[in-house]
Amino acid sequence: MSETPETPAKNVSDNFITRIIDADLASGKHRQIVTRFPPEPNGYLHIGHAKSICLNFGIAEDYKGRCHLRFDDTNPAKESVEYAESIKRDIQWLGFDWGEHLYHASDYFETLYNYAEELIQKGLAYVDDQSPEEIRANRGTLTEPGVNSPYRDRSVEENLDLFRRMRAGEFPDGSRVLRAKIDMASPNLNLRDPVIYRIKRQHHIRTGDKWVIYPMYDFTHGISDALEGITHSLCTLEFEDHRPLYDWFLDNITIDCHPQQIEFARLELQYTVTSKRKLNQLVEQGLVDGWDDPRMPTLSGMRRRGYPPEAIRELARVTHVTKNKTTIPLSVLEGCVRDEMNKTAPRVMGVLEPLKVVIENYPEGETEWLTAKNHPQDESFGTREIPFSREIYVERSDFMEDAPRKFFRLAPGREVRLRYAYYVTCTDVIKDEEGNVIELRCTYDPQTRGGNSPDGRKVKGTIHWVSAPHAVDAEVRLYDRLFRTKNPAASEDFTKDLNPESLKILRGCKLEPSVLEGDASTRYQFERMGYFVRDTQHETDVPVFNRIESLRDSWGKIEKAG
Repeated sequence: MSETPETPAKNVSDNFITRIIDADLASGKHRQIVTRFPPEPNGYLHIGHAKSICLNFGIAEDYKGRCHLRFDDTNPAKESVEYAESIKRDIQWLGFDWGEHLYHASDYFETLYNYAEELIQKGLAYVDDQSPEEIRANRGTLTEPGVNSPYRDRSVEENLDLFRRMRAGEFPDGSRVLRAKIDMASPNLNLRDPVIYRIKRQHHIRTGDKWVIYPMYDFTHGISDALEGITHSLCTLEFEDHRPLYDWFLDNITIDCHPQQIEFARLELQYTVTSKRKLNQLVEQGLVDGWDDPRMPTLSGMRRRGYPPEAIRELARVTHVTKNKTTIPLSVLEGCVRDEMNKTAPRVMGVLEPLKVVIENYPEGETEWLTAKNHPQDESFGTREIPFSREIYVERSDFMEDAPRKFFRLAPGREVRLRYAYYVTCTDVIKDEEGNVIELRCTYDPQTRGGNSPDGRKVKGTIHWVSAPHAVDAEVRLYDRLFRTKNPAASEDFTKDLNPESLKILRGCKLEPSVLEGDASTRYQFERMGYFVRDTQHETDVPVFNRIESLRDSWGKIEKAG
């Protein structure tokens, strides 16, 4: 979207926020739009964060403005360089760039401290000696006002002295805090003299041991926005009740800029948890294979699974920006992934549960190369040559010994089409001592090369296959939803809702050789089987492929049936 309201958005669909921005530009309130994405470096980003990333960076792109990346690094006990670097990777993977505008709340620690002293000098902040438990007990409830601290009326001089001694490290952790002096009877609990500084001896990933007091988020956030010249501070709805406090701090310090905080509903998905605490629990208890486990709703997990970033951006776009709290069916995300990969994934053939087939009338030792389309709907993908030989593999599920009438795949006496190859007819079934089918014997019609019969006869079944002498041995990981229930976060113990079928590992899979000829990051459609990508992180002696998504939404059928 350009600065003219009539130009359609590229990244962000028209919504109540873009209409506010349009009005601000039209009135001359702002000449350039500046947004920010302010994550805490205390965990990996998840799909919920993607909505905010796409909104903030997308609006900046659409309006030819800029978006800052600012780490809210005010709680050093839970922060790490690992988390900060993962956040950068995830944003760049989604296709956004902050350029030279990378900031940290810690950049402003000295400035924030000076603003805290300004509030003290104005009689708007005081040092409180109450314990955290006493402060909590005296805060009041939604129906009862809070109780003033016995230290609320300290003089400006005493408060300045105590606050400076807090900074100097004279007092133990938790013994004193600095609080804003607002209104202990306010119906908004956030305005009942909120804590703005606490004593916390903790090594900081950027400032080391320089500070022993750290500012609170509500105090830091709005001032950081103003210092950076943010025009529109876009937050999720849980910060709506914090907006009066955001404004109070900016109204009571000497600063030229006052950004507008606007809240929107966060992205919530069914069958998913997005609490960092819960996600960390899954990692710490070994219930998943780290933060980037392909079943995790983290952006790093989705990237490793093979989700294309374009699908995540499309999800953020189609779910719209509103103030209404809604939970989106996970099938919407899965549909975005399928739609994107249907357009962009080249086709190959892979047999996941192989059954050997010997074509008895095909010449022994001969290899024939057949031409196959890389994408049946897009000729620009070109073609590839695939080998065909006397021995091939087909999918075990494509054969039934006692097949019903409407089973149109291989069965004794049945003729089917091999994709891009020939018509074959099953003539014999080989079994082991336990009666398990281990091999099929077939004959082929050499006149049907390419899958068409010159005499016009029709077959109803077409199956995929792989030449046995040329097949690539592979391990395939079939990923499914991590949870069995739509709202696992509501459970008393959400780990009991984990889906035991969320990962199935298949070994001895057979793939056509072209899968190893391209880039390892290429996402393929294994015809009739789903979308897959190579996972080099899991590889040992054979390539490993993750299933990104199946071709169809099997969960939708289950839910309708239930």
